[in-house]
Amino acid sequence: MTALKPLIRCREIGDPDLDAVADLLARGFPRRSRGYWSAGLHRQRTRAVPAGYPRYGYLLENDGHPVGVLLLIYGDRGSASRPEIWCNLSSWYVEPAFRNFATMLTRIAQRLPEVTYVNISAARQTWPIIEAQGFRAYCKGLFFSVPALSFAGLEARIEQVTAQAAPPDGLPRDEAELLIRHAGYGCLSIVVRSNSGAVPLVLQQARIRQGRFALPAMQLVYCRDISDYVACAGAVGRYLLPRGYVSVMIDADGPVRGLVGLYTERRGRKYIKGPQPARLGDLSDTELPLYGA
Repeated sequence: MTALKPLIRCREIGDPDLDAVADLLARGFPRRSRGYWSAGLHRQRTRAVPAGYPRYGYLLENDGHPVGVLLLIYGDRGSASRPEIWCNLSSWYVEPAFRNFATMLTRIAQRLPEVTYVNISAARQTWPIIEAQGFRAYCKGLFFSVPALSFAGLEARIEQVTAQAAPPDGLPRDEAELLIRHAGYGCLSIVVRSNSGAVPLVLQQARIRQGRFALPAMQLVYCRDISDYVACAGAVGRYLLPRGYVSVMIDADGPVRGLVGLYTERRGRKYIKGPQPARLGDLSDTELPLYGA
C-alpha cells in the first residue's frame, strides 16, 4: 500500500489557534516563556488592524496540526485618505521535521506590493537570507547613550502619559493616541516640555547583557526625529536615573553627535522592503512594544 503524503497547508492564524501558537513559539524560542508569548498575542488580539489584513500572521499545518508560525504585526501609518500599510515580520518558527516547507510562510507573508515590510530583530545568521528576499538594511546598529551625562534640555519638564490619561496638550491627535496606546502596552510614554515646545517620546524596558549580568536600560521606541531625543537627553537621563535606568538604546548608523555613549553593529540591524522609506527612531506598534525586549 502506498503511503499518503501529509497534507501541508498555510493559513491565517485565528483566535482559536492562539494557545497552539504560544506553544510553538515557546518551543522555538526557549529563552522566552509561554507567558511572554501569550501576553503579546493578547495585545495583538485587542489592537486595531487595517481592514483586510491578517491580525496575527500565518500558521503552517500538517494534517491539521500546527507545525510552524510566522507572526505579522500590521499597522497603518498614513491617513484615512492616504493609507500607508506597514507590516513587521516578527517571530518565525517551524518544527525541524517541516523546515523544507518554511518558505511557504515567508512567501505568502510578503506577497502584497502596497505593504512596506520591516524586520527589526533579524539574527546575524539570517542576514544573507533576508537580503536575498529583497530586503535592505536601513539601520546598521545601536547606540547605547548615557543621557544623564548630557547637558541638553536640563530646563525641560517631563510629563508621564498613562494608559488612562486624557490626550496630552500640545500634540497632534494621532501622536497623543500613540503615547496612550503604548503606555497600555507597558511602555514609558512621556512628553518633554520646554520653551521650544512639546516633544513626545516612547521608551521600552530592556536589558544590556554582559556575560551572566544584565543591566537595566531603556530602548527608544518612538520619537519624531533622533535630534529631538538628543536635544532633551539631559532631562530624560535625570528623569530615568532615579528609576534605575542609566542607558537608553537608540537605532543608529554610527556614533550620535551630542550624546555620550557607545556604538555597536553587533546587534540592532534592521531591514525594510516596500514602497515607504524607513526612518530611525520609530519602532511604534512593532514587536518591541507589543512583546517586549
